[in-house]
Amino acid sequence: MCGRARAPRFTPMRTTVETTAAPAPGVVSAPYRALSIGLVALVMLVAFEAMAVATAMPVVARDLGGMHLYNLAFSATLAASVIATVLGGRWSDVRGPLQPIAVGVGAFVAGLLVAGFAPTMEVLVAGRFVQGLGAGLIQVALYVLVARVYPGELHPKVFALFSAAWVVPSMVGPAIAGFVVENVDWRWIFLGVSLIVVPSALLLWRGTAGRAVEGGGAEPAPGLGRKIAWAVVTAVAAALIQYGSALKLAGLPLLGAGAVLLAVALPRLLLPGSLRAARGLPTAPVLRGLAYGSLMAAEVLIPLMLMNERHLSATGAGVVLTIGALGWSTGSWVKGRGTIGHLAAIRGGAVMIAVGIALVMLVLVDAVPLAVAYVAMAIAGLGIGALHPTVSVLVLEMSEQGEEGQNSAAVGVGESVFTVVAVAVSGALFTATGENYAVGLAFTVVLAVVAVFLAPRFAQPAAAGTLERTG
Repeated sequence: MCGRARAPRFTPMRTTVETTAAPAPGVVSAPYRALSIGLVALVMLVAFEAMAVATAMPVVARDLGGMHLYNLAFSATLAASVIATVLGGRWSDVRGPLQPIAVGVGAFVAGLLVAGFAPTMEVLVAGRFVQGLGAGLIQVALYVLVARVYPGELHPKVFALFSAAWVVPSMVGPAIAGFVVENVDWRWIFLGVSLIVVPSALLLWRGTAGRAVEGGGAEPAPGLGRKIAWAVVTAVAAALIQYGSALKLAGLPLLGAGAVLLAVALPRLLLPGSLRAARGLPTAPVLRGLAYGSLMAAEVLIPLMLMNERHLSATGAGVVLTIGALGWSTGSWVKGRGTIGHLAAIRGGAVMIAVGIALVMLVLVDAVPLAVAYVAMAIAGLGIGALHPTVSVLVLEMSEQGEEGQNSAAVGVGESVFTVVAVAVSGALFTATGENYAVGLAFTVVLAVVAVFLAPRFAQPAAAGTLERTG
């Protein structure tokens, strides 16, 4: 299992470096500059690849004659990332984060090369699976690296940088991918990213020189093999749900099978008490899964709604999502400045997500100006921007030494799985009600509202910039 939830701790934030009364240097000051740039570069490259591939995949599938494997190209990456997240979390705790980052970068590059040179869609799907393994290892190991190197007071600022690192790929990734597909060759979307991943990793490596980033003293978990097996089952379940949801009525058997497998496997990957939202750390995977999943599921339906109901172009609908990404970065920046407390960021963030999605639904009424949709997504983006990194920060600070990786992995698994389920259920409701956008979006609002009520079970109020009590 993912380690026991510890008793509430009311001590100041734990750090892994010596601190004094003097303020800590900034995340881009000389002591941390190379490391911070390397971290952001890796996150940006993973984000760019995800955004660009989503844009190019229809052309890729047609070119390789593999439209029947279109959904699997995305499911394979998701399934692999769930497995790698579980493995990478414990690996980082025991051996330190540098080994899983190195293997993750190698796997990510290998997957890019396989996909870039793929002669068939089957080979491309295999490459996407290897990419998912690399991305999963990188993501969870980076969280542990943050815990090992940066003092606690800088954690919010680092996670704000991570959020900002998604903004540029969200804005330019689809446009660049479209240009490459139309004027060069879709293969260079994969091959081009592979050329710059390794230099980014080397820069990160340089930033860790002379720092204590070894393992946290944790012993190898005796049940790790079983946990990885359950991760495989969970990944298969998530893929079945995602794939089955795209097949409408024909996919109901797959949805059912995926739901049964998920009910059996998922509790074994989360923290004890997570599914009943036990106070403190166990609530984190469910809380962030609900909040993030609600917004991602809404963002699947919103562009389609704007194009079909309000006759926006694909570019115009995409701008709405870009504004949401900018809101995310802004919300993370505001939280990183330490001007609002953790509970306010988490509960208020979930409220803003619910309000933002609800406001978008008003655009279904022709008399409502389209500008409402842009404002609404800015609000939702601010909400997830405040909530998402705050959960990451608190998970690191609530974790005992040597358990940061496995606890971060549990949150990552919960986020991925809840997102898949949210997208599948909202899509199924949308289809079953005759493509009723209001019904599908209303379901995502409900998920965000549940997150609002769970927030106090995870963090209790305290002064801004301090560690919250845990229930």
